[in-house]
Amino acid sequence: MPGWLKALLIVAIVVVLVVVGVVGAGVFWWMRNKDALLGRAKEIVTEAKDFGSHTDNQGCLNEGLSRYKKDPGFRSAISSSIFMKTCLEASKSTPGFCDGVPRRTEFMKSAEWRVEQCRHNDLQNDQYCQQLWQPVQDFCEERARRPE
Repeated sequence: MPGWLKALLIVAIVVVLVVVGVVGAGVFWWMRNKDALLGRAKEIVTEAKDFGSHTDNQGCLNEGLSRYKKDPGFRSAISSSIFMKTCLEASKSTPGFCDGVPRRTEFMKSAEWRVEQCRHNDLQNDQYCQQLWQPVQDFCEERARRPE
C-alpha cells in the first residue's frame, strides 16, 4: 500500500473519530441540560404571555430588546426571541407596528431592514442582533395573512 494512501486513511479515520466525538459530546450535554433548558423556555413563555396581555406590540419589542441588552449573547438572543414571539401574539395591536417590515422572503430588503434596526437600537456591532428581528417579521407576516 502506497504511503499517501496510508496517510489518507489515517486522516479519514481521525476525521470520523472527531465527528463521532463531537456528536457524542453534544448528545451527552443535551441529556444533562435538557430539563433546565426546557424549564427555562416554559418560564419565558409564561412571562411573555403575561407581559403581552398588559401591553401592545411595541411594548413587547421594547421589553425583548431590553432583556437582550442586559445580557447580550447567543443564549440571550434565543431567550429574547422566544419572549418576543410569544409576547407579540398575546399583545394588543400597535397602529403602524408592521409598516415597513419586509417579508422574510424579501432577502435583500430583509437584510437591510435588520441591519438598520440593529443600528437604530445601538446594537450594530452585536453579532446576534439580527436574529432578534425574526419574531417581528414572523408576527407581521402572519398578521398580514389573517383576515381582518
